[in-house]
This record gives sequence, structure tokens and C-alpha cells, in this order.
Amino acid sequence: MPNIKPVSDLRNYTEVLRDVAVGTPVFLTKNGRGKYAIVDIKDYEKTQASLEMLSELAKGRKSGEEQGWLNLQTVEENLGIIHE
Repeated sequence: MPNIKPVSDLRNYTEVLRDVAVGTPVFLTKNGRGKYAIVDIKDYEKTQASLEMLSELAKGRKSGEEQGWLNLQTVEENLGIIHE
């Protein structure tokens, strides 16, 4: 169940921060609407890494569609993989 608090609870921010943990963000509302999320730094870093990976995958897909795809043998040669 999400941990939702009014932004005014930040007056006593130590209590709000105590509720933040990996996998359990605290959502802050302003005038009854969701406004902010406080997340553990590990969750933030994981999210940023996931977004970066998805961006790189999108670039690769676009390159493959525009310039053509490489077959497995070509990829292995480019990576220096040798099968005996």
C-alpha cells in the first residue's frame, strides 16, 4: 500500500524520511493531489540506469532499422569471439 502524506508533513521531515526505504517511496500531496515522491537513492539510481539502458536499446533498434541488422557471425567477429 502506498505511503501518502501531505506536503505539510515535511515540517517534521525526520518522520517522513524515516518512512522512506528501498522499494517504499513516500508520496507527497499538495492540495489533495500527488505532487512529489521521495525515494531511496538506490531506487533512484536503479531507475536512472534502467532509463539509460532503454535509451541505448532504442538507439540500437533505430540503427538496425535504418542501416540494417547484423547477423550473428558478424557480431561475433566484431567482438573477437572465436569458435574452435
